[in-house]
Amino acid sequence: MALPTNFLLLLGLVSAMLLLTRFAPLGRKLLIASVLLLAVCGFSPLGNLTLYPLESRFQPWDPSRGAPDGIIVLGGPIDADLSVAHHAPVVHSAADRIIATAALARRYANARIVFTGGSANLMSTDAREADYAGHIFEGLGVDKARLTMERRSRNTFVNAVFSKELVAPKSGERWLLITSAYHMPRAVGAFRRAGFAVEPYPVDWRVGGASDVLAFSAFAGEGFGRTDTALREWMGLVAYWLTGKSSELLPGPGRD
Repeated sequence: MALPTNFLLLLGLVSAMLLLTRFAPLGRKLLIASVLLLAVCGFSPLGNLTLYPLESRFQPWDPSRGAPDGIIVLGGPIDADLSVAHHAPVVHSAADRIIATAALARRYANARIVFTGGSANLMSTDAREADYAGHIFEGLGVDKARLTMERRSRNTFVNAVFSKELVAPKSGERWLLITSAYHMPRAVGAFRRAGFAVEPYPVDWRVGGASDVLAFSAFAGEGFGRTDTALREWMGLVAYWLTGKSSELLPGPGRD
């Protein structure tokens, strides 16, 4: 409920209810405020302004250093519940994570592939992303023998801990970490805290570049999506730092 759209919609509903009481003047003010703030979230550059510092924190991976020993891709693209319902993998967002991993697997034939993703649902079910990710990778031509599926994790920090336990990285090995660009700072912080040195491979950008930071949205839905995504990630960074799940508040390059 702390996400902007959810909070402001709830505020609007409360405001409408106040209009029927002796607090009607307060209700009118809150209703106007909620509508205006929703417009700001939906059409203004707010989403771009808050996403861009996250997405630009790490530069695209430089392949000139040579082939990696392994690739870790964080869960998020697959809707496990829908996949269970339809008996087939259902990808609903951040498909770049899977596409980039499959492309790298073809390019670096000796690299091990680890997909880490269980279920983030508050009410746990038997649906797990990792149970369906393997089918997608195999369909894209990745040999099953190269795949390691981690299905227990429920958040990014546990992704890091369980991935390290699974692969037991040796000194000198180079592992790529694939996740959405806006999520990369928190992911890198979690892996550093877990003691697993990784090389960021950001994908799934939501903002084009510095020239797009002040661009307005033509569709409110797009603006809402960027604003909610950015605020959720900033809240996650603060929460991870305060609870010791990240090495720093806003992890950056050059610390591994």
